[in-house]
Order: sequence, then C-alpha cells, then structure tokens
Amino acid sequence: MNTILKGLAVLGLGLAVPFAAALAEEGHNAAEPTHFPIINPPELNWSFEGPFGTYDKGQLQRGFKVYKEVCSACHSLDLVAFRTLEDIGYSPEQVKVIAADYEVQDGPDADGEMFDRAAVGSDYFPAPFANEVAAAASNNGAAPPDLSLMAKARGVGRGFPTFVVDLFTQYAEGGPDYLHALLTGYDKEPPAGMEVPEDTYFNPYFISGVSLSMAPPLSDEQVTYDDGTPETVDQYARDVSAFMMWTAEPHMEERKKTGFRVMLFLVVFAGMVYLVKKKVWAEVSH
Repeated sequence: MNTILKGLAVLGLGLAVPFAAALAEEGHNAAEPTHFPIINPPELNWSFEGPFGTYDKGQLQRGFKVYKEVCSACHSLDLVAFRTLEDIGYSPEQVKVIAADYEVQDGPDADGEMFDRAAVGSDYFPAPFANEVAAAASNNGAAPPDLSLMAKARGVGRGFPTFVVDLFTQYAEGGPDYLHALLTGYDKEPPAGMEVPEDTYFNPYFISGVSLSMAPPLSDEQVTYDDGTPETVDQYARDVSAFMMWTAEPHMEERKKTGFRVMLFLVVFAGMVYLVKKKVWAEVSH
C-alpha cells in the first residue's frame, strides 16, 4: 500500500494525502508520512514569472539584505561575485563598500604564506566556515548547503499534465515557491502520532523528511528595511527567495529577451517562406 502512495506522490496527482486519510479510516496508520513534502508549497506571484517577467531590483536588494544579516551566518554563496551586485542596482562604489565588509584569503605572499585581506569586487562571497566538517559540527551534524543555485536545485515536482502546461507558460518558480514555503512553514504542528527527531524542527514543506536541522531563521522585525516595506516573516521569505532566484539565474532577463527575438524571427521567417512558396508555384499547374 505504501508503494501505491509513493507512486501517486511521484506522479504529482495530489492524491497521497487524502488517500492516507482514507486509509486511516480503514485502520491503517496514517501518522507516518507517505511522501515529502507533506504539504505542497502554494504558488505565489513573482515579478519574474512568465515569458516576459523581470526581476524587481528593489526586492532583490531587500533579499540580499536578509541574506547578509541572517542567512550568511551559516550559508555560503560560493558562485556569486561581489561585482555582480551591480546587476541588481548597486553602484560600483556601493559594491566596494559591501565587499570591504568581508575578508578573503589570498596569497601566497613573498614569503610563501597565505594571508587575509578585505574583499574586492572581483572576489566571491566567502564561506562562513573553514570547511564542510566545521560547518556540520556547528549545525547539529548537518552542513548548511550553499545557496548559489538553491532556487533551481530545489522545488516540488509538478506531475502530468501540469508539467506540459509549464512548457508553454515557462513556469520556473517552483524553487522560490518552495523556499518561501519552507521559511514560513515552521509554525505548523506535526500530525498526531508523528515523531520528530530530537534537535530538529518539523516543517511540512521540507522536501527530504519530516524535519530539518535548521531552526526557524526569520522573525518579524528582524531586518530593518529602508523603503517602508513590511518587516514580516512572509515578506522576508519572499524577498530572500527572489534573491536566491537571481543568484541561481542572473541572466534570466537576457535569456527571455533573446527567446522572444528568436520566436519573432521564426514567425517572420515562416511567413516569408510561405510567400516565396506561393510566388514560385503560382504559375505551375496542379
């Protein structure tokens, strides 16, 4: 029976949870989860959704602030250079100031020794821990993952026939939807009878199990916004999820523009081919 439930979850038909409830009425144990996440993330509205969507630079800057003041204590951005922050609206001078707050290792010097120096625009965000072992030791044995590609690496699969529609709508917001749901999902209680391992935190949106080692990272009024945006957990989660989408796909806007130009060219080219065909074969008897 569990095999059937897992199959339904893989197909993405959304039947596993209600089916588990039906099994409970028949005397089966429904306390044990049959698939993860237990609750699918809700679909949110994003400025970058759809074939013509673009990034909201104000939101990306707020998301970067949340990352810097909250997430960077544990999570790295190994694939993001400081200079790329200019793409989300920061000036070169602001980037220099941001980079100078970090130290990176450089060298060797004339004596063959490595040394630390203030970061510059061409450097990449340094990791908060010396190595993965140190990261795991500081976080209940689970090393916090790098967030550079997290918005593309995580997401709940959308089964048939939804994924076919996604090909035409260019749905690519599964990662941000998942990240937002995860960051705001800690307030829910586990189902009756479900055991949550010690020193872990229940989150029904977690894609890999009933709980995770990361404690709730966000709280209201934790990060101060300068533009008057509400300082709530929901808003923080939206902003940092959008920022994670940008770090994972910084050239998305250029990709969409190029795709639109290519499609427009193909339409015009197809029309020209048709007209040429009509002209060439106009005087040929059939």
